[in-house]
Amino acid sequence: MRIAHLVTQTRGGPVDHTVDVAAEQVALGHDVHLVSPDGPHLAVAAAAGVHVHTASMTGTRDLRGARDVAARVRAIRPDVLHAQDRRAGLVGRTLARPRGAATVYTLHGVPDPMAHLVRGNDAVSPPDRRVHVSNAVGERWLSRVPRSIVVTPCEAVAEFARDHLGLRADRVVSVPNGVDPAWADLGSTNRLLTDDVTTVAWLGVMQPVKRVPELVAAAAAVPGVRLLLIGDGPERGAVEAAVARSGAADRIELVGFADDPAPLLARADVLALPSGAEACPLAVLQAMASGLPVVASSVGGIPEVVRHGVDGLLVAPGDAVALRDALRTMHVQPGDRRRMGESARARLLDGFTVRHCADRLLAVYEQVAA
Repeated sequence: MRIAHLVTQTRGGPVDHTVDVAAEQVALGHDVHLVSPDGPHLAVAAAAGVHVHTASMTGTRDLRGARDVAARVRAIRPDVLHAQDRRAGLVGRTLARPRGAATVYTLHGVPDPMAHLVRGNDAVSPPDRRVHVSNAVGERWLSRVPRSIVVTPCEAVAEFARDHLGLRADRVVSVPNGVDPAWADLGSTNRLLTDDVTTVAWLGVMQPVKRVPELVAAAAAVPGVRLLLIGDGPERGAVEAAVARSGAADRIELVGFADDPAPLLARADVLALPSGAEACPLAVLQAMASGLPVVASSVGGIPEVVRHGVDGLLVAPGDAVALRDALRTMHVQPGDRRRMGESARARLLDGFTVRHCADRLLAVYEQVAA
């Protein structure tokens, strides 16, 4: 099968996911192409045997960029076009509409003003009816493209697509994200096991929805816990201010953005993700593959992956006391912590690897291309 993946970003979870899936599909014997703006991810994809094509679209009104993207996709003539972000979904499905081409669009997440409509999520910004109406009308129109399916990374977002965007149930399929099993090989080998200090890692983009300052305060309140913050973003200044006023700056390390976070996760004992809203975050899957138990908010698709008390501990979003107590439990009960880490790794390998994801997507492609 000739598959074309389309992204309009150069960094972030959807980009990492796309490269991983494309490489796995190559390994499965398919002819796979990636159309994307220039960036280091293209070299990674090319090294895995993916055919890369550079095309940039800076916004929904960038008509020149849209024409460039369309020309690249037409030249590939794929059996299936897989659009992997919002702009890609708009351009790809608009391009496919008059031609009857087979398209798949992954709805990786939802706009912040609509985040509270996903099961379990907090409101992370004021609701905006205009955003709701424009997204619902646009997605309903685009989803009616013949031979088109919307994929979501968790059932919580699939429910949102059906109930709040009004998409037909037969046009929405949930396919969980996956990560390379090689993460699991790293997990238990490099970690320094000690009961005196528990290293809690956070991984992601520093933005308000991630609620990193809340994690800083919770970790500071538990002596013996060290915090490793892996990532950067627009809220970096607020995070630094939270660290400065925490009284525990000597136990908190801001690493910044890491192209390869695996060696950093190998230094940790726990992953914490106190977000107000999520779908199926790659950070959770990467940590589980590394043998880390997860302390996370019970938002979006996280409870579909992490079983409370089995693979980690889930807390209500915004509950600072519960978050602090979960970190303390991980610190004072190292045996349970390690048991949950082993369970998390086994669960990942049993159903959330990139091979599982690629196989499920190929089944969707066959369905939509038929």
